[in-house]
Amino acid sequence: MGNREELIHALRYLSERNKPPSAQETAAMFEAVCRVLDAEEAHLRPPDSSGLPGGVVNLRPELPLVALPDIHGRLEFILAALSASYPDHGVQEPLLYALDSGRAQLLFVGDFVHAESRARERWMRAFEEFSGGFKKHAAMDQEMNESLGVLQAFALLKQAYPEIVHGLKGNHENISNEEGEGNHSFGKFVLEGAMVLEYMERFYSGAPFEAVYRLEKSLPLLAVGSSYLVSHAEPARFFERDEVIEYRSSPEVVEGLTWTDNDQAETGAVYAMLKHYLRYSEPDEAVYLGGHRPVEGLYAVRAEGRYVQFHHPARYVVALPPVNRLFDPKRDVLELQVNRTLFDG
Repeated sequence: MGNREELIHALRYLSERNKPPSAQETAAMFEAVCRVLDAEEAHLRPPDSSGLPGGVVNLRPELPLVALPDIHGRLEFILAALSASYPDHGVQEPLLYALDSGRAQLLFVGDFVHAESRARERWMRAFEEFSGGFKKHAAMDQEMNESLGVLQAFALLKQAYPEIVHGLKGNHENISNEEGEGNHSFGKFVLEGAMVLEYMERFYSGAPFEAVYRLEKSLPLLAVGSSYLVSHAEPARFFERDEVIEYRSSPEVVEGLTWTDNDQAETGAVYAMLKHYLRYSEPDEAVYLGGHRPVEGLYAVRAEGRYVQFHHPARYVVALPPVNRLFDPKRDVLELQVNRTLFDG
C-alpha cells in the first residue's frame, strides 16, 4: 500500500511540474531504471551472447495486458490508462491497483518522447530558440518537461513493478539523434532531433545525457504474449528469435522493428513472425500489434488482417489482448476518456 501511494504521489508530481527535472534528478532516476533493465531475469528477457537481457520480452500469458501505443509526451494518457478499469478484459479495478496486486500487466509500445501535431506551434517557437543558441528556451523547456516526464513515469512504473511493466523501443527513442545502429535522425515540423540533442548537451551533459541514452539502448524490441506479438512498427521482414535477442549487434533488427513505414514490410513477414514465436497458437488466430504510423479511427488492419495498428496522436487509444479468446479489434481496441481520478489530490 505504501509503495502504491508513493507512486501515485510521484506521478502526480510529474503531472503538476511546470519545468524540466534537474540534471541530478534526471541522472539518478534513469541510472536506477537502467539497473533494473540490465538485471531482468532470463525467463522474461532471454540474454544475448554478452549476458545482457536480449531484445525479446516474454509477457505473462495468464495476466490481462494493457498496451499503450505512442505516448509522445502525453503524460495525461498514462494517467488516464492507470486510472481506468477494464472490466470486459479482467481488470475490475483501476489499472494501477491491479498492477500493485499483480493482477495485470502494462506494455508501452515505444515513442515515449517528441510531441506531435498538438505542439506544432510550440516546435516553431522552440526552433527560434534553437537558432539563437537556446539563450531563451521557454518553449523547449515545455517540450522537455513533457518528454522527460513521460520517461520518468515509465521509470517509476518499471522500478515499482519490474516483472509486469515493460517498454519497447520506438524510432523516437534516439536522444543522440544518431544516424546508425538502426536509428535515423529525426525532423518532422522542424529539426526536432537536433534540437533535443543540442538542449540535452547544453543542460544535461555528462551523466544525465548518458543515462537517457543508456535507457533507450536497454529497451527491448519485441513483446511475446500467448496469442499475440507486439513491436513498435510492423516487422520489415521475418526476424527469428535469436536475431532479435542479439539486437544490440544488429542495426537491421532495430530499424526493422521501429522504423517500417506502411507498405514497406515484406509480404508474409507478420504471418511468419506469428508462426515462429507463438508455437502453441495457430497463426491464423493470432494477432500482431503495433503503433508507429497514425491511424484515422481507433485502429487499422494490415497484413491480411493479422497486423493491427492502434496509434492516434489526438486520442487515448489502448489495445487489450484477451487472455481466453481471440483478439477482436472492434472489442479490444478502446478509446479512453480523460481521467486522472487517482492523481487528483
